[in-house]
Amino acid sequence: MPAITPATGLYEKVKSVILPAEWSEFAPDVDAIHRLKREKNAVILAHNYQTPEIFHGVADIVGDSLALAREAMKVDADVIVLAGVHFMAETAKLLNPAKRVLIPDLRAGCSLAESITAEDVRLLRQRWPGVPVVTYVNTSAAVKAESDICCTSGNARKIVESLGVPKVIMLPDEYLAQNIAKETNVEIITWAGHCEVHERFSPADVRQLRAGHPGIVVLAHPECPPEVVAEADFAGSTAAMADYVTRQKPGRVVLMTECSMSDNIAALNPGIEFVRPCNLCPHMKRITLAKIRRALETMRHEVTIDPSVAAAARRAVERMLAVR
Repeated sequence: MPAITPATGLYEKVKSVILPAEWSEFAPDVDAIHRLKREKNAVILAHNYQTPEIFHGVADIVGDSLALAREAMKVDADVIVLAGVHFMAETAKLLNPAKRVLIPDLRAGCSLAESITAEDVRLLRQRWPGVPVVTYVNTSAAVKAESDICCTSGNARKIVESLGVPKVIMLPDEYLAQNIAKETNVEIITWAGHCEVHERFSPADVRQLRAGHPGIVVLAHPECPPEVVAEADFAGSTAAMADYVTRQKPGRVVLMTECSMSDNIAALNPGIEFVRPCNLCPHMKRITLAKIRRALETMRHEVTIDPSVAAAARRAVERMLAVR
């Protein structure tokens, strides 16, 4: 009789999105990772865009960037492995300076984080003196350090309005800032940064989906262009989209966001039909089970942040987390 392993028990959760033959290939890494987590007193934080074998197979904490930031502070472990992109691993390190934080692939970057530098923020402050800088968490620690407060797509409006000022600078996602500007009376100065996944969606895509799939419910991430958000039935963070599907139980739905998000929600909602317009994030997809296993075996790649940068960046993140 075959031995019962973690992978054996977990397959039931993902069988609607992963074929048995695929899971048999994943199983050795899944089992090894569970063993290594016990040996190293490690936890895995996985973003909603990770593939199902990671999201449902080995992750201890899953969610959007806000959820991961909050949960990172509660982690009782010596090692945190961030299954996501580099800015997320930096944020986990900012909030857990005494813990070892690993990212399985150093090349897992972000087009938004790469669209702005600390020097850019300093120049913006010179151009608009006295105007607070609200920085999306999808940025480097160096950029966060030049900011007043951080935000995520899930709390951006609340953060902007919490400052009690008539005008803010919101960086670096232009579309997120434009979408939030439509929801608030606060004037928002934007920066021309875009997510390479979400900027590819268009209003024509939404109309084509509605024509080809009558009755479909369209959910859009606020990093999509405002014209796409205007065509959608609902717009929100990845956590908000997942919550919408779970609560509303639409018969047929499309998520205008990264592909794996649909697979992860579909695994938890097998009765819902998901239409998948597949825009992959090449950076998220650099993280694999094999690389997570290797990270735990070798304790690489460890995330470090210059202490002089970390202190200021941590303040910006903690100010965000203090807003409820």
